[in-house]
Amino acid sequence: MPLSTRLKEKEEKLRQILDSLAEESAKGTPIIVEGKKDTQALRNLGITGPILTVKTGGKSFIQALHEIEQTHALEVILLLDFDRRGKEGTKHLKQNLEHAKIKPNLTFWQSLSALFGREIQCIESLTAYIETLKKKTDPKL
Repeated sequence: MPLSTRLKEKEEKLRQILDSLAEESAKGTPIIVEGKKDTQALRNLGITGPILTVKTGGKSFIQALHEIEQTHALEVILLLDFDRRGKEGTKHLKQNLEHAKIKPNLTFWQSLSALFGREIQCIESLTAYIETLKKKTDPKL
């Protein structure tokens, strides 16, 4: 399969994941990210619903967890980075959320992680990655 076809398929899969994420977000399901740049990247990609950060302004893990509980959401979408710390944070947060009777949704994180492999490590890189994909798949750009 030619590279351009594989890239187009990858771009299409990414678009589907982000569209689903935007739908869930629009329903009010909070998305949990690490920092402000991750929030901005998601906003740039058309995500309009609530986004909470777990690593901003010297916030402790316990404070972040408390903030999530204050939303009274039954489910949250975990979208931390794909690096070692992000994976550890996701695992830790998942356990604590389950303990607090909040369902952690890891579907988007797992889908994106599987799609990128080691290509991108953080959520804030998504916008630049999409731009690069578009340039590679559409020679007119």
